[in-house]
Amino acid sequence: MTEIKITSNGDPAGSDEPGVGAADSSARAFAHAEGSSAPTTGHATQTPHNRASGDGPRTSMPDDEIAEIEGDLDELVKTAKQRDDYLALAQRTQADFENYRKRVAREAAAARDRGVGSLAKELLPALDNLDRALEAAAEDDPLLQGVRLVRTELKAALARAGIQSFCPLGEQFDPSLHEAVATAAQPPGGAASGIVVEVYQDGYRLGEGILRPARVVVAA
Repeated sequence: MTEIKITSNGDPAGSDEPGVGAADSSARAFAHAEGSSAPTTGHATQTPHNRASGDGPRTSMPDDEIAEIEGDLDELVKTAKQRDDYLALAQRTQADFENYRKRVAREAAAARDRGVGSLAKELLPALDNLDRALEAAAEDDPLLQGVRLVRTELKAALARAGIQSFCPLGEQFDPSLHEAVATAAQPPGGAASGIVVEVYQDGYRLGEGILRPARVVVAA
């Protein structure tokens, strides 16, 4: 009679059937390996590479939003163009107004000068008569002081209006400033030819213009 011994792992030892214990052990090892390698869930594991790549479905912008943005851009361009047009119009208007202001100021000044000059031409003969009266009056004439005072006040009034007298005695004759009424031969060592040697009547100027030329005698 054959003796059968039970080993610590529960397998019979000393079995008459050769290889039974080894086959059973191999089967259990294979089953254990299959069970450990089977996936625990039905989902695929995501690798770090896939997580870092950031690949995924991309959403496209709707057509109505694109059309709205394009409309806003067109409106901005139109508004900017209108702003530039208004700015250019304002600059042209400002330049035109500045030119108009300057032109009006020049015309007003010219009209004033014409008015002052016209009045002065009426007063200059009276001033010339006062000068002649002073030259002909005697020093003891009681009216001399009064005539001098009137002459002084009249010339001061003309000066306040911008009218100045000038006496070109000893100056070179200038036909734009002087009116030659005669020529005078000069003795040796006298005035050079063309020099004003005598002034019959003072000249008057208004600003840069000549209101009345001086009447003079020129050396021949």
